[in-house]
Amino acid sequence: MIAIVQPSGIEGSIRAPRSKSDMQRACAAALLHQGTTHIVDPGRSNDDQAAMDVVAKLGATVTDHGDAISIQSRGVDPVSREINCGESGLGIRMFSPIAAMSARELSISGTGSLLKRPMDFFDAIFPQLGIFISSNAGKLPLVIKGPLQPSSIEVDGSLSSQFLTGLLMAYSASGANGVTIKVKDLKSKPYIDLTLGVLKSFGMKPPLVDNYENFTFEAAQHLQPVGDITYRVEGDWSGAAFLFVAAAIAGNVSIQGMRADSVQADIKILEAIKDAGASLQFKEGIYLVGPAALKAFSFDATECPDLFPPLVALAAYCNGITRIKGANRLTHKESNRALTLQDVFGRMGVKIELEGDMMIVHGGLPLKAARVHSHHDHRIAMAAAVAALRADGEVVIDDAEAIDKSYPDFYEHMQSLGASIALQTQ
Repeated sequence: MIAIVQPSGIEGSIRAPRSKSDMQRACAAALLHQGTTHIVDPGRSNDDQAAMDVVAKLGATVTDHGDAISIQSRGVDPVSREINCGESGLGIRMFSPIAAMSARELSISGTGSLLKRPMDFFDAIFPQLGIFISSNAGKLPLVIKGPLQPSSIEVDGSLSSQFLTGLLMAYSASGANGVTIKVKDLKSKPYIDLTLGVLKSFGMKPPLVDNYENFTFEAAQHLQPVGDITYRVEGDWSGAAFLFVAAAIAGNVSIQGMRADSVQADIKILEAIKDAGASLQFKEGIYLVGPAALKAFSFDATECPDLFPPLVALAAYCNGITRIKGANRLTHKESNRALTLQDVFGRMGVKIELEGDMMIVHGGLPLKAARVHSHHDHRIAMAAAVAALRADGEVVIDDAEAIDKSYPDFYEHMQSLGASIALQTQ
């Protein structure tokens, strides 16, 4: 599919998408919870659908009620040998330790770019937990056989915090006692805060946390059947970031459904919006965002690398040179996002330089009409569409359906605000 975006202003009110980070964690916790979980206001992205499929394959009964999803579970009890996490990096890293709680041999795989991402940390850690593992030279598919035996280990957190999320959940539900997970150079700490919050919401006692370096389980963490749990999925700051940036460059928008007290890392988009000089207000649970004379800013995205695409779209319209730290975190995403952003925005006339861990965006010049490719990356597709709103002509985005991974309603939402976006099959 291609998206054809014409220069256009936007205005109106929109409810932001639900958080796939929160939704996927809720699905995992619901699998581990021995009882029934009602997930209210669920996410509907491809990653969310993959998570629901995984928990069903691992033994839960999933019933979709439209505005809620019920998950009945007695714990991990696989009903299929084949587990597929789609293209979700969180899914593969989180569900693999959880699946390994079973003594059954399982094959775990994915699709698309996930097949190219490094997974050698499983080869290094799983044998220390009594888990047999065979991988494709450090990549998918994995063949594993548990059961997982919690023990004190050390993991590298510099690539992603997602594997740690899976370990924390599996340890908590496996009765870990007197063991510590030591973490070296943990990145994306807010996502671990999100995981710990979900554990508490589902009645699991989280580990003691020492400076995000030591996670100690001091007493049995077994989940006991406690009846029904109701969990409401919060708004997605990573998806909403594109709405905030679109409003900052192209019109006045009211954005609903976002928690101002969220621990999601990408809530930091608010700092960038303010620093760039856009209009930003928060009234009665609604964010009011509008354009202004935008100026260059400096931003550290090390803990929130998913913000790079919307930050670049914002920086493109800021007078001056914007510096964004954390570019080294972009290598193993759906695409190598540093190089992909250079390519896509370069075609639209924006100069982007990479100096070590720093991305330097030269903004302020009119963006050009162009034809670009999403590189099969949902956030690149959305960033290009947002940036196109004030280009000097038509911008065509190839592989525009990449948005389905996280925000399938993105184009529809933008159209409802007045953006001129036409979708065509190829």
